[in-house]
Amino acid sequence: MNKGYVTDVLPPLRIEDPDTAEWGRVCDVLVIGWGAAGACTALEARASGADVIVVDRFSGGGASAKSGGVVYAGGGTQQQKKAGFSDCPEAMYQYLRHETQGIVVDKTLKRFCDQSRENLVWLESKGAPYSHEVPPGGKTSYPQDGYYLYYSGNEQVPAYQSEYPHAPRGHRTVGKGYGGVVLYHHLQQACLREGVSVMTQSAARRLVIDDAGRVVGAELMCLPSGSKVAGLHGKLAARAEKFQNLSPAYSDRLRRRVSDIEKKYARPILVRAFSGVALTTGGFIFNRDLIKTNASNYRRNFKIGATGCDGSGLRLGMSVRGAADHLNRVSAWRFINPPGYWPKGIVVNRQGERFCNEEVYGATLGHGICENQQGKAWLILDSKLRWQSIKQCLFGGYWLFQSGPALMLMLLGARKGKTLPELASRCQMDARQLQQSMDLYNQAIDEGQPDPLGKSSDYCQSLQKGPFYALDISVSSPMFPLGALTLGGLNVNEGSGQVVDNDGCDIAGLFAAGRAAIGIPTHMYISGLSLADCVFSGRRAGRFMTRNLSRQCSQVRCKSVEHADHELSIENL
Repeated sequence: MNKGYVTDVLPPLRIEDPDTAEWGRVCDVLVIGWGAAGACTALEARASGADVIVVDRFSGGGASAKSGGVVYAGGGTQQQKKAGFSDCPEAMYQYLRHETQGIVVDKTLKRFCDQSRENLVWLESKGAPYSHEVPPGGKTSYPQDGYYLYYSGNEQVPAYQSEYPHAPRGHRTVGKGYGGVVLYHHLQQACLREGVSVMTQSAARRLVIDDAGRVVGAELMCLPSGSKVAGLHGKLAARAEKFQNLSPAYSDRLRRRVSDIEKKYARPILVRAFSGVALTTGGFIFNRDLIKTNASNYRRNFKIGATGCDGSGLRLGMSVRGAADHLNRVSAWRFINPPGYWPKGIVVNRQGERFCNEEVYGATLGHGICENQQGKAWLILDSKLRWQSIKQCLFGGYWLFQSGPALMLMLLGARKGKTLPELASRCQMDARQLQQSMDLYNQAIDEGQPDPLGKSSDYCQSLQKGPFYALDISVSSPMFPLGALTLGGLNVNEGSGQVVDNDGCDIAGLFAAGRAAIGIPTHMYISGLSLADCVFSGRRAGRFMTRNLSRQCSQVRCKSVEHADHELSIENL
């Protein structure tokens, strides 16, 4: 069961004649969800001259503001060129075909790659800064301050390479700490500066349709602007996000209080949208029922995202016959780099069998653990590799969130055996299977042969010196949480972003972008691909919604209500 803080979504409200109905607000474009995808949708629609309202259950930002602010971009960006890397859209396309596995048609993926450079320039035009400094080695889960261009996926893994030279495409937004807050700040300010109307603390409860089934607006549940309850709601919601990593249970209690305030004090308001409604509310990792039903392998994973990632956009779309798919696709993050020495060990399952190339991107490894190994895996190190890794954590300049858990796992949580059979016994593995895995790995290194699972020679190191150590990198590891975010969503027309039904027909007036929709990262996530898709799919929806811009707003009656003053300005943010 859900924990009492998931947004309530009702069946659609049918209005026979929307033109004669009374509305609290009217606009050309209504965007539900003010994260990166919502901001990009709103900005693109506004650039076409549309009257745009963007609404958010909280204050905006969502998972985008909590992210690392990495945008996956290539094809020859200025940052790549300054760092001395050659890249082209075709090279980017050939690589991403490995990651996407046909989740979108080739034409869409090609368009994503062809537009990549321009979309990064567009973000820069909104104030988001990017730079070209590459960290030593180029590969990490997240670069330290001062480094802003890196290999954020599997580009260096031999199995993913093509005739084109590999290039780093992870563009981290410049700023101290996590770049998501910086990127979102600039998108938020751009919305306000360019005339997008904003309604915060306003949750979409249901869509509004006309007799033909066209989506013509939404009913929102809004807290009284500037009231004490709105202030308390904002403080509790912010605190829940702040403490999510440290104390998820405490954050859940805060979320229940937030939901109670909404149920008691929020009041309805109808918003009319002439050109369409866009659903940009993010994924559903915080919706326990949806996870249990569609992705039960990930029920124990640490949640990556924000409170608003409860599937409200998905459920709104489905309420008007929108088709959903790939709800079982979840990105599980098991990063074992940094420390950079860890991938030189071997990862084995509960039987002691090596099952993956350890240098792969963290979500590729995490997917293999959760989907194919029942959530259980061990990283095996010998004495030499363990000490190399400890020193690297202490003196390598890593983030605390990278070095801290790694050190705790090596110093306090590792299982130890003087020999491999003894280690296998301590981990309840098959001793012969573990020995065979190690022998095959070492033999290839000693004989100068390719690694049996395709690992690059730079990440191969013979493991001979006991004692041996097993680090628990399972879903259930108490010292090393395995985070997850959802990737499935509403089916959309890939040319427009319009939500489609189960027959593949467009639903009039309804669009979706970002993680509320199926997109570029739905098959397999790599760092920066989700935010890049938010820009790509958000701008696509914003453009298409305004292709035949209506000018009827002034002709519709707008009922005066106490919740019609939710707009923000730059001054009061």
